[in-house]
Parts: sequence; structure tokens; C-alpha cells
Amino acid sequence: MTKYVCIDCGYIYDPAKGDERRGIAVGTSFASLPDFWRCPVCDVAKSDFAPW
Repeated sequence: MTKYVCIDCGYIYDPAKGDERRGIAVGTSFASLPDFWRCPVCDVAKSDFAPW
């Protein structure tokens, strides 16, 4: 699965790790993240991420 990087702060969303602090299970692809999901570091929208 492809990793995605936040274009504002550089946080990398890795599907192999998920985002447990926000209830996103390990193995969740970026495309499967809910539209309201935001960067856990700088709080920007999912639309501000790019493939890494």
C-alpha cells in the first residue's frame, strides 16, 4: 500500500501503521480513510496529502 505525505508538515501516513490515536486500524489504505480524517500533527485536511 502507498504511503502519503502531508504537504504542510511532512507527516507520513503509513497504512502498515494506521493511526491508532484516531481510531484508524493498521492496514487501512489512505483511500479508505474517512473524509473527515485530518493530519494528526498539523490538523490539515486529507486533501493536503500527496503520494510518497
